[in-house]
Amino acid sequence: MSPPTGPASASASAGTITGRRVWFCDLDGTLVDSAPVHEAAFRDAIAEIAPELLGSFRYDAHAGTGTREVVAGLGAAGGVARRLVRRKQELYRGYVDAGMVAPFPGARRLLDLLADRGRTPYLVTGGSRGSVERVLAACSLGGCFRAVLTADDVPWSKPDPRFYLQACRDWAVGPADAVALEDSVHGVASAVGAGLVTLQVHAAEPAAGAVPVRDLDEIVSLFETEGGDGE
Repeated sequence: MSPPTGPASASASAGTITGRRVWFCDLDGTLVDSAPVHEAAFRDAIAEIAPELLGSFRYDAHAGTGTREVVAGLGAAGGVARRLVRRKQELYRGYVDAGMVAPFPGARRLLDLLADRGRTPYLVTGGSRGSVERVLAACSLGGCFRAVLTADDVPWSKPDPRFYLQACRDWAVGPADAVALEDSVHGVASAVGAGLVTLQVHAAEPAAGAVPVRDLDEIVSLFETEGGDGE
């Protein structure tokens, strides 16, 4: 089945969504409220290492892409780029350890419900593995996923569809058997481009091809309404 080509209500697509056995979940901005912390880490790193680039930095234009891609988009190269990437990751991980990143309401409830209903959740995130592991531990989400794919595992970044296609290959999952859960335009583009039905949460305007969902609690309500395991 092809993903929707325009906005659709999650309720209208409940059968398609909840009936799929595999869930590919993004992390930042989807399950955890980390965007403000990522932005702060970027700004602090840029101000420290390349302050001349700070005026052109707009985090919302890069949401959903990896740290290296964001730094490259600023025009940084060579040693400056490597220092920016390293410092941003150091700062972000420190902020995570300080308790600045929290799960969105409904995140753990949804993941537990997926497992209870026989669904298999995987994590497909553009974050680095070190940062992702810290966030999962800090937010008590470790152990919720069958496996994790990070930016360290693939040579591409969202919005490239090959990011999600790699997840399908690694875990032997057909696009018709899975649903993706994303928040950003870049993440939606990657998932939709890979042929996945894609839910988009926490977005003021739905991206092309996404099924808009208000928040994670709305997805939980779909499962609770369906009853049983949806078969």
